[in-house]
Amino acid sequence: MTAINLNESSVRELNEKLQSGSSGDQFSVNNTVGKHALSVGLTSEVNVVINGHVGYYCAGMNQQANIVINGNAGPGLAENMMSGEVRVTGNASQYAAATAHGGLLVIEGDASSRCGISMKGVNIVVGGNIGHMSAFMAQSGCLVVCGDAGDALGDSVYEAKIYVRGEVKSLGTDCIEKEMRDEHKKELKELLTQSNMSYKVEDFRRYGSARKLYNFDIDQVDEY
Repeated sequence: MTAINLNESSVRELNEKLQSGSSGDQFSVNNTVGKHALSVGLTSEVNVVINGHVGYYCAGMNQQANIVINGNAGPGLAENMMSGEVRVTGNASQYAAATAHGGLLVIEGDASSRCGISMKGVNIVVGGNIGHMSAFMAQSGCLVVCGDAGDALGDSVYEAKIYVRGEVKSLGTDCIEKEMRDEHKKELKELLTQSNMSYKVEDFRRYGSARKLYNFDIDQVDEY
């Protein structure tokens, strides 16, 4: 394993080294002290363990890499992630996995507001609670919440699926509770297994789009 000390290397040098890594390479990153934009733009199946808290936009644009953050993450974690896996052992700040297209993001603690905003295919599993406006305009993928959800969950959601184990403070516009069919239970079980979460599928409820916002209704023309 290659160890990188951010007391001795710059963030630019770190990212260049990680981006030039080959499949199977292993890296550990130390003395992060909340620095921003760590491990961004990785396109190979490298394994990165970050020991410490990170700032803005960690693991942004990730492709294929497996990134573990042993600490908390600032805003924009895994933004525009395409594939691979990102795991945070602590909490994540606002808009985690914004616009992300694929891969798996696991937040073992809590996530702040706007988690999964405009998600486009990523799967997100949160071990704790999430803040308000999460899954706003979420287009596809899954958001799994093992704790509680804040206000306006799934506001203006498209076809993303939302699974919540705890309480939902309020649902956003066009978001409703939906039936948990067998295919949803299977999907949820697989995501919980991948994320090493031991909760029962039966304890979750599913939420999704009522499909009224993106269908023109002449009776509601004054509201457009």
